[in-house]
Amino acid sequence: MARLLHVDSSALTVGSVSKEIADTFRKTWQEAHPDGEITHRDLGRNPVPALEEAGIHAGFMPQEQHTPEQAAAFALRTELVNEVLAADAYLFTVPMYNWGVPATFKAWLDQIILSGRTVSFDGTPPLAGRPATIVLAYGGGYDPGTPREGWDFVQPYLETVLGKALGLDVTVIKAQLTLAERNPAMADLIPAAQQLRAAAHEAAESHARALAGQFAAA
Repeated sequence: MARLLHVDSSALTVGSVSKEIADTFRKTWQEAHPDGEITHRDLGRNPVPALEEAGIHAGFMPQEQHTPEQAAAFALRTELVNEVLAADAYLFTVPMYNWGVPATFKAWLDQIILSGRTVSFDGTPPLAGRPATIVLAYGGGYDPGTPREGWDFVQPYLETVLGKALGLDVTVIKAQLTLAERNPAMADLIPAAQQLRAAAHEAAESHARALAGQFAAA
């Protein structure tokens, strides 16, 4: 039985393209691996606090030396880290906000990146090799050759942090031009946007089925 941790950082409760694609992934996962477990952490509805001084210091000193403030901050970090360590696979829902990741997702990452537990600076990361699917949604287009080429600070950042620092086996599924149907200036891009969204749903379904099948057969 595999455990999937879904961390969702979209602030929208309705109309979120990244959530729609993640729903396709989750439904397919459940159908292919009905015995699996899914833990959903919705950072849009229940954000974790930003990492502050007490939590930073607590991560670099023995627990018996923690002040009450540090103990409380470290308890939260421990809860979040344990949730990550308990999972066998990951689904991250990350829309682009102002050319970067949502602040809620950055806050979550800051809390769970903890030396000796999720990252290692002198060896193999504890999470090395575990599969992680990242669903990205972009209002515009950022591929090579587009007017906004070079403005994407989401995918490169996540591939570095999740793939290199945490050692996860990252697969990226993305939909671009998601604002085409709401922005009159992008009206001529609606057909392309619809094709990209459909392709992202197909990729999510295909990858979820293959991944769940691997765990079910293990």
